[in-house]
This record gives sequence, structure tokens and C-alpha cells, in this order.
Amino acid sequence: MSADGVSEAAIDAIMRIMDAAFDPQWGEAWNRSQVTSALILSHTHASLLGLDGTLPADPADAVGFAIVRAAPGEEEILLIAVEPAARRRGVGRALIAMLAANARLRGAERLFLEMRENNPARSLYESNGFAPIGRRKNYYRLGDGARMDAITFGLDLTGK
Repeated sequence: MSADGVSEAAIDAIMRIMDAAFDPQWGEAWNRSQVTSALILSHTHASLLGLDGTLPADPADAVGFAIVRAAPGEEEILLIAVEPAARRRGVGRALIAMLAANARLRGAERLFLEMRENNPARSLYESNGFAPIGRRKNYYRLGDGARMDAITFGLDLTGK
């Protein structure tokens, strides 16, 4: 086992999915050291999902993953990805539902994420109840030196 009880096989799956899912032009992917270092922290958790929307028996069968950081009363999705071939098949929706349920179990009242303003996953987040709550101007630096805003989204987990 590795950090946070996450096996090396699970970290391998995270890296494989991230390599397939994240376009290198945006520079959003983490390296293995960053993933492992994040998961050493007791308040950071990783989740894997298979094509059927459930935890796969073998991490090699995972097609989606998320890494979240918990703080008192809230959680933040640090990374979330689904393999391109598995997109639009309910995996992302199942992953978000699982993250929200787990966050509630840990006492979170809100779930947050941040994304670049042109991220095509925005429609997935909004259809799952996330709403934009903030903007960081010129947060992302692109390969050509241009800058792009980041949008912060929040999801109320209290049912209010």
C-alpha cells in the first residue's frame, strides 16, 4: 500500500487515466510524485470508478478517478477525470455523486472545485448542482504565455 492506504496499482490507474484524459496544452495533469505526496496527507482521499459506476475490484479496470481534500465543513475536488472512451456514459455523474455522498459522511456541507473557464466539463458540473461562486482572473498561464481565468464552483450538500 501507498499513501492514504492507496495501493501502487491504484496510483498507476490514476496516472493512466490522467494521461489519457488531460490535454497537455493546459498543464493540469499532476506527476506521480504530486499525486503520492497529496495522498500522504490524512485529509486527502482518492476514489476510482469502473465503467459500471462502481468501485472496480481491480484498479486496472478503473476508467475514472478523483482526488479530494477535506477541511472542516467542506471538501474540494483537486483532480477529477474520466478516460475519453468512457465519457458520456454516466461515469462522471456517478463519480460526483460518490464524492458528494462521501463528503457528507465526513461532515462536509459544501463541495468545491476549480476549473479553467473553457473546460468542457462545466456542463457536467452544473448539471450536478454545482454553481459558479467565484473567479480568479488570469489564474492559468497557457503555454503561449496567455492567461485564462479560473472559475470556482460550489455544491451545497445540506439540501437547503
